[in-house]
Amino acid sequence: MASPRLKYLSLGVLVFQTTSLVLTMRYSRTLQGDGPRYLASSAVVVAELMKIVACLLLVLKEHNYSLRALNSILRQEILHKPIDTLKLAVPSGIYTLQNNLLYVALSNLDAATYQVTYQLKILTTALFSVSMLGRRLGVYQWLSLLILMAGVALVQWPSETPGAKETEAPATGSQFVGVAAVLVACCSSGFAGVYFEKILKESKQSVWVRNIQLGLFGLVFGLLGMLAYDGERVSESGMFQGYNGITWTVVALQALGGLVIAAVIKYADNILKGFATSLSIILSTLISYFLLQDFDPTRLDC
Repeated sequence: MASPRLKYLSLGVLVFQTTSLVLTMRYSRTLQGDGPRYLASSAVVVAELMKIVACLLLVLKEHNYSLRALNSILRQEILHKPIDTLKLAVPSGIYTLQNNLLYVALSNLDAATYQVTYQLKILTTALFSVSMLGRRLGVYQWLSLLILMAGVALVQWPSETPGAKETEAPATGSQFVGVAAVLVACCSSGFAGVYFEKILKESKQSVWVRNIQLGLFGLVFGLLGMLAYDGERVSESGMFQGYNGITWTVVALQALGGLVIAAVIKYADNILKGFATSLSIILSTLISYFLLQDFDPTRLDC
C-alpha cells in the first residue's frame, strides 16, 4: 500500500502541473506572433518524446545507472512480453487523441470555462471505475457527481443579452467546437485512465517502464496524426515552426503531466485524481480573470 506522503505529494504536484499547463497552453494558443502558430500535433509528439526520455532516466536511476540493467529490463518487459505491451496501445491511442483535443479546446475556450467543463471527466472516470474495476461509490460521492454535473451545465448556460447577440455571433461556433472537444476528451480520459489503472495495479512492474511502453505507442500515434493532419505544413516550414519559450514550457508541462498522472494512479486512484485536479479550477479562474483577462464572469441582473 502506498504511503500517504507519496499519495498527497503526487496529488499536490498534479494540481500545480494542471493549473500551469492550462494557463500556459491557453496563452500560447492566443498569443499573436509574427510568424505561424506552432502545430498542436507537433507539440504532442515532442511531449511524448520528452516523457520517454525522462522515464528512461528514471528507470536507469532505479538500477543504479547501469546501462546493462536498463537494456535487460527493456528487452524483458517490452520485446519478450508483446501481449502485455500491446495492451497499452489502447490507452496510448486514446491519450494521444485526448492531448490533441485539449489544444483544440483551449484554442476556443477561456481557461476557466475549459477547466470547469473538463471536470466532467470525474463523472466518466467514476462510471468506468464502477463498471470496469467493480468499485463501489457511497451516497455522498454520487451526490458530489450530480452537483458537478449541475455546475458544468450552469457554466455552459447561455448568458448573452439581446444587444450582445450580434457581437457574440462569430464566437458561437468556436465555443461549440471547444465544448465538443472537451466532452470527447472527458469520455476518452475516463476510459483510458481506468484502463491504465487496471494494468498498473495488476502488474508489479515499475510505473516508469509502463510509461515507456505507453509513450512508445503515443509517439507512433502522434507522428501518424501529425503527418495526416499537418503533413503539408510540416514539409513546408518544419516540425518546429512557431516554437518559442512559451511553447517549450507547454510541451515540458505536458510531458510532466504524463509522469505525474501515472504516479497518482499508482499511489492513489483515478477518482481522487479527478477531485485533486478540480482544485486547480480556483487558481485557473483567478489567473485567467486578473492576468490573462480572457474570462468575464456572468453577472445576474436581479
